[in-house]
Amino acid sequence: MASGAIRRFQDRVLGQSRTGIPSTSSEIWLLGVCYKISEAESLEEADAFRQDFSSLILITYRRGFEPIGETTYTSDVGWGCMLRSGQMLFAQALLFQRLGRSWRKKESELSEEEYFEILELFGDSEASAFSIHNLILAGESYGLAAGSWVGPYAVCRSWESLARKKREETGVEHRSCSMAVHIVSGSEDGERGGAPILCIEDVTKACLEYSEGDSEWTSVLLLVPLVLGLDKVNPRYIPSLIATFSFPQSLGILGGKPGASTYIVGVQEDKGFYLDPHDVQQVVTVNKETKDVDTSSYHCNTLRYVPLESLDPSLALGFYCRDKDDFDDFCIRATKLAGDANGAPLFTVTQSHRGGERGIAETSSVASSTEISGEEHEDDWQLL
Repeated sequence: MASGAIRRFQDRVLGQSRTGIPSTSSEIWLLGVCYKISEAESLEEADAFRQDFSSLILITYRRGFEPIGETTYTSDVGWGCMLRSGQMLFAQALLFQRLGRSWRKKESELSEEEYFEILELFGDSEASAFSIHNLILAGESYGLAAGSWVGPYAVCRSWESLARKKREETGVEHRSCSMAVHIVSGSEDGERGGAPILCIEDVTKACLEYSEGDSEWTSVLLLVPLVLGLDKVNPRYIPSLIATFSFPQSLGILGGKPGASTYIVGVQEDKGFYLDPHDVQQVVTVNKETKDVDTSSYHCNTLRYVPLESLDPSLALGFYCRDKDDFDDFCIRATKLAGDANGAPLFTVTQSHRGGERGIAETSSVASSTEISGEEHEDDWQLL
């Protein structure tokens, strides 16, 4: 569990933890699944929501792991929360891909080989493909370093780099990462102002390159780093953020405050339910050969929520598209969301780039953006 000092620090930054379900009359969206909490249906729906929430993979601070690289760090307590939040989002994508969105954690299902293989990928050693060790190594050029906080943009780019590295290390049939990773941004160096642009041709190309020509499409994880204001999220973006959780492809939000990241997985009205990486737990070894190991530390039964308006404006959205039809459906939903955003879309969608004219969406229903620039905001997260 989190030490008192760490929890007090988090409460000062994020605000005191709120637990439970804040309303018994409003529907809840949890990563694309709707739960209608009402007087007539509240008990059954609330139980289903809690079971879904507790089935999501929780990854927290750990202590007692092997040193990271050439450093002496054997714990990420106090600085690794954004990295852990990123691991949770990536783990959810793999869980949905391999076991499906309807999978739930039950005693009879804990022996599933796929489940243990997923957890093994996020173990705390260089032997685990998506460990904090390997993520830091892959993200060195983006400022990742043991002992330092980083922001959502750097973490997204680091996941892209790590996925590419694992693709190159292993064959097509034996990849630890069986999906392409694509960053949606307004420019190659990460746009700081103006809505990011999802280019359909770019995503298609990324999938083709990932499959090395074996197929025209593969599963894809879309990461969308955003800066939605200056000191706090501009209220005009809150409705759009809430709406993204109704997308079947939703993987939630990496966000929180500088130094106190969380993984937001659901919404009810203007509140966001989140998984908290700040609990400190001992390293545990999980693999398909150790099926009797206790995996309870990878799940959470405590519902915590935070007002969305209190989030730092530097955050990132995640979406998982299983196949081409799923991606097409996502583009339709994203285009409609942008068109309904009253001139302030989170991101826009375009079929292709026009020569030298970035930022012009060719989809007629997509509105133009008048985002607030946040050029220096990412630096607030990074204390090197």
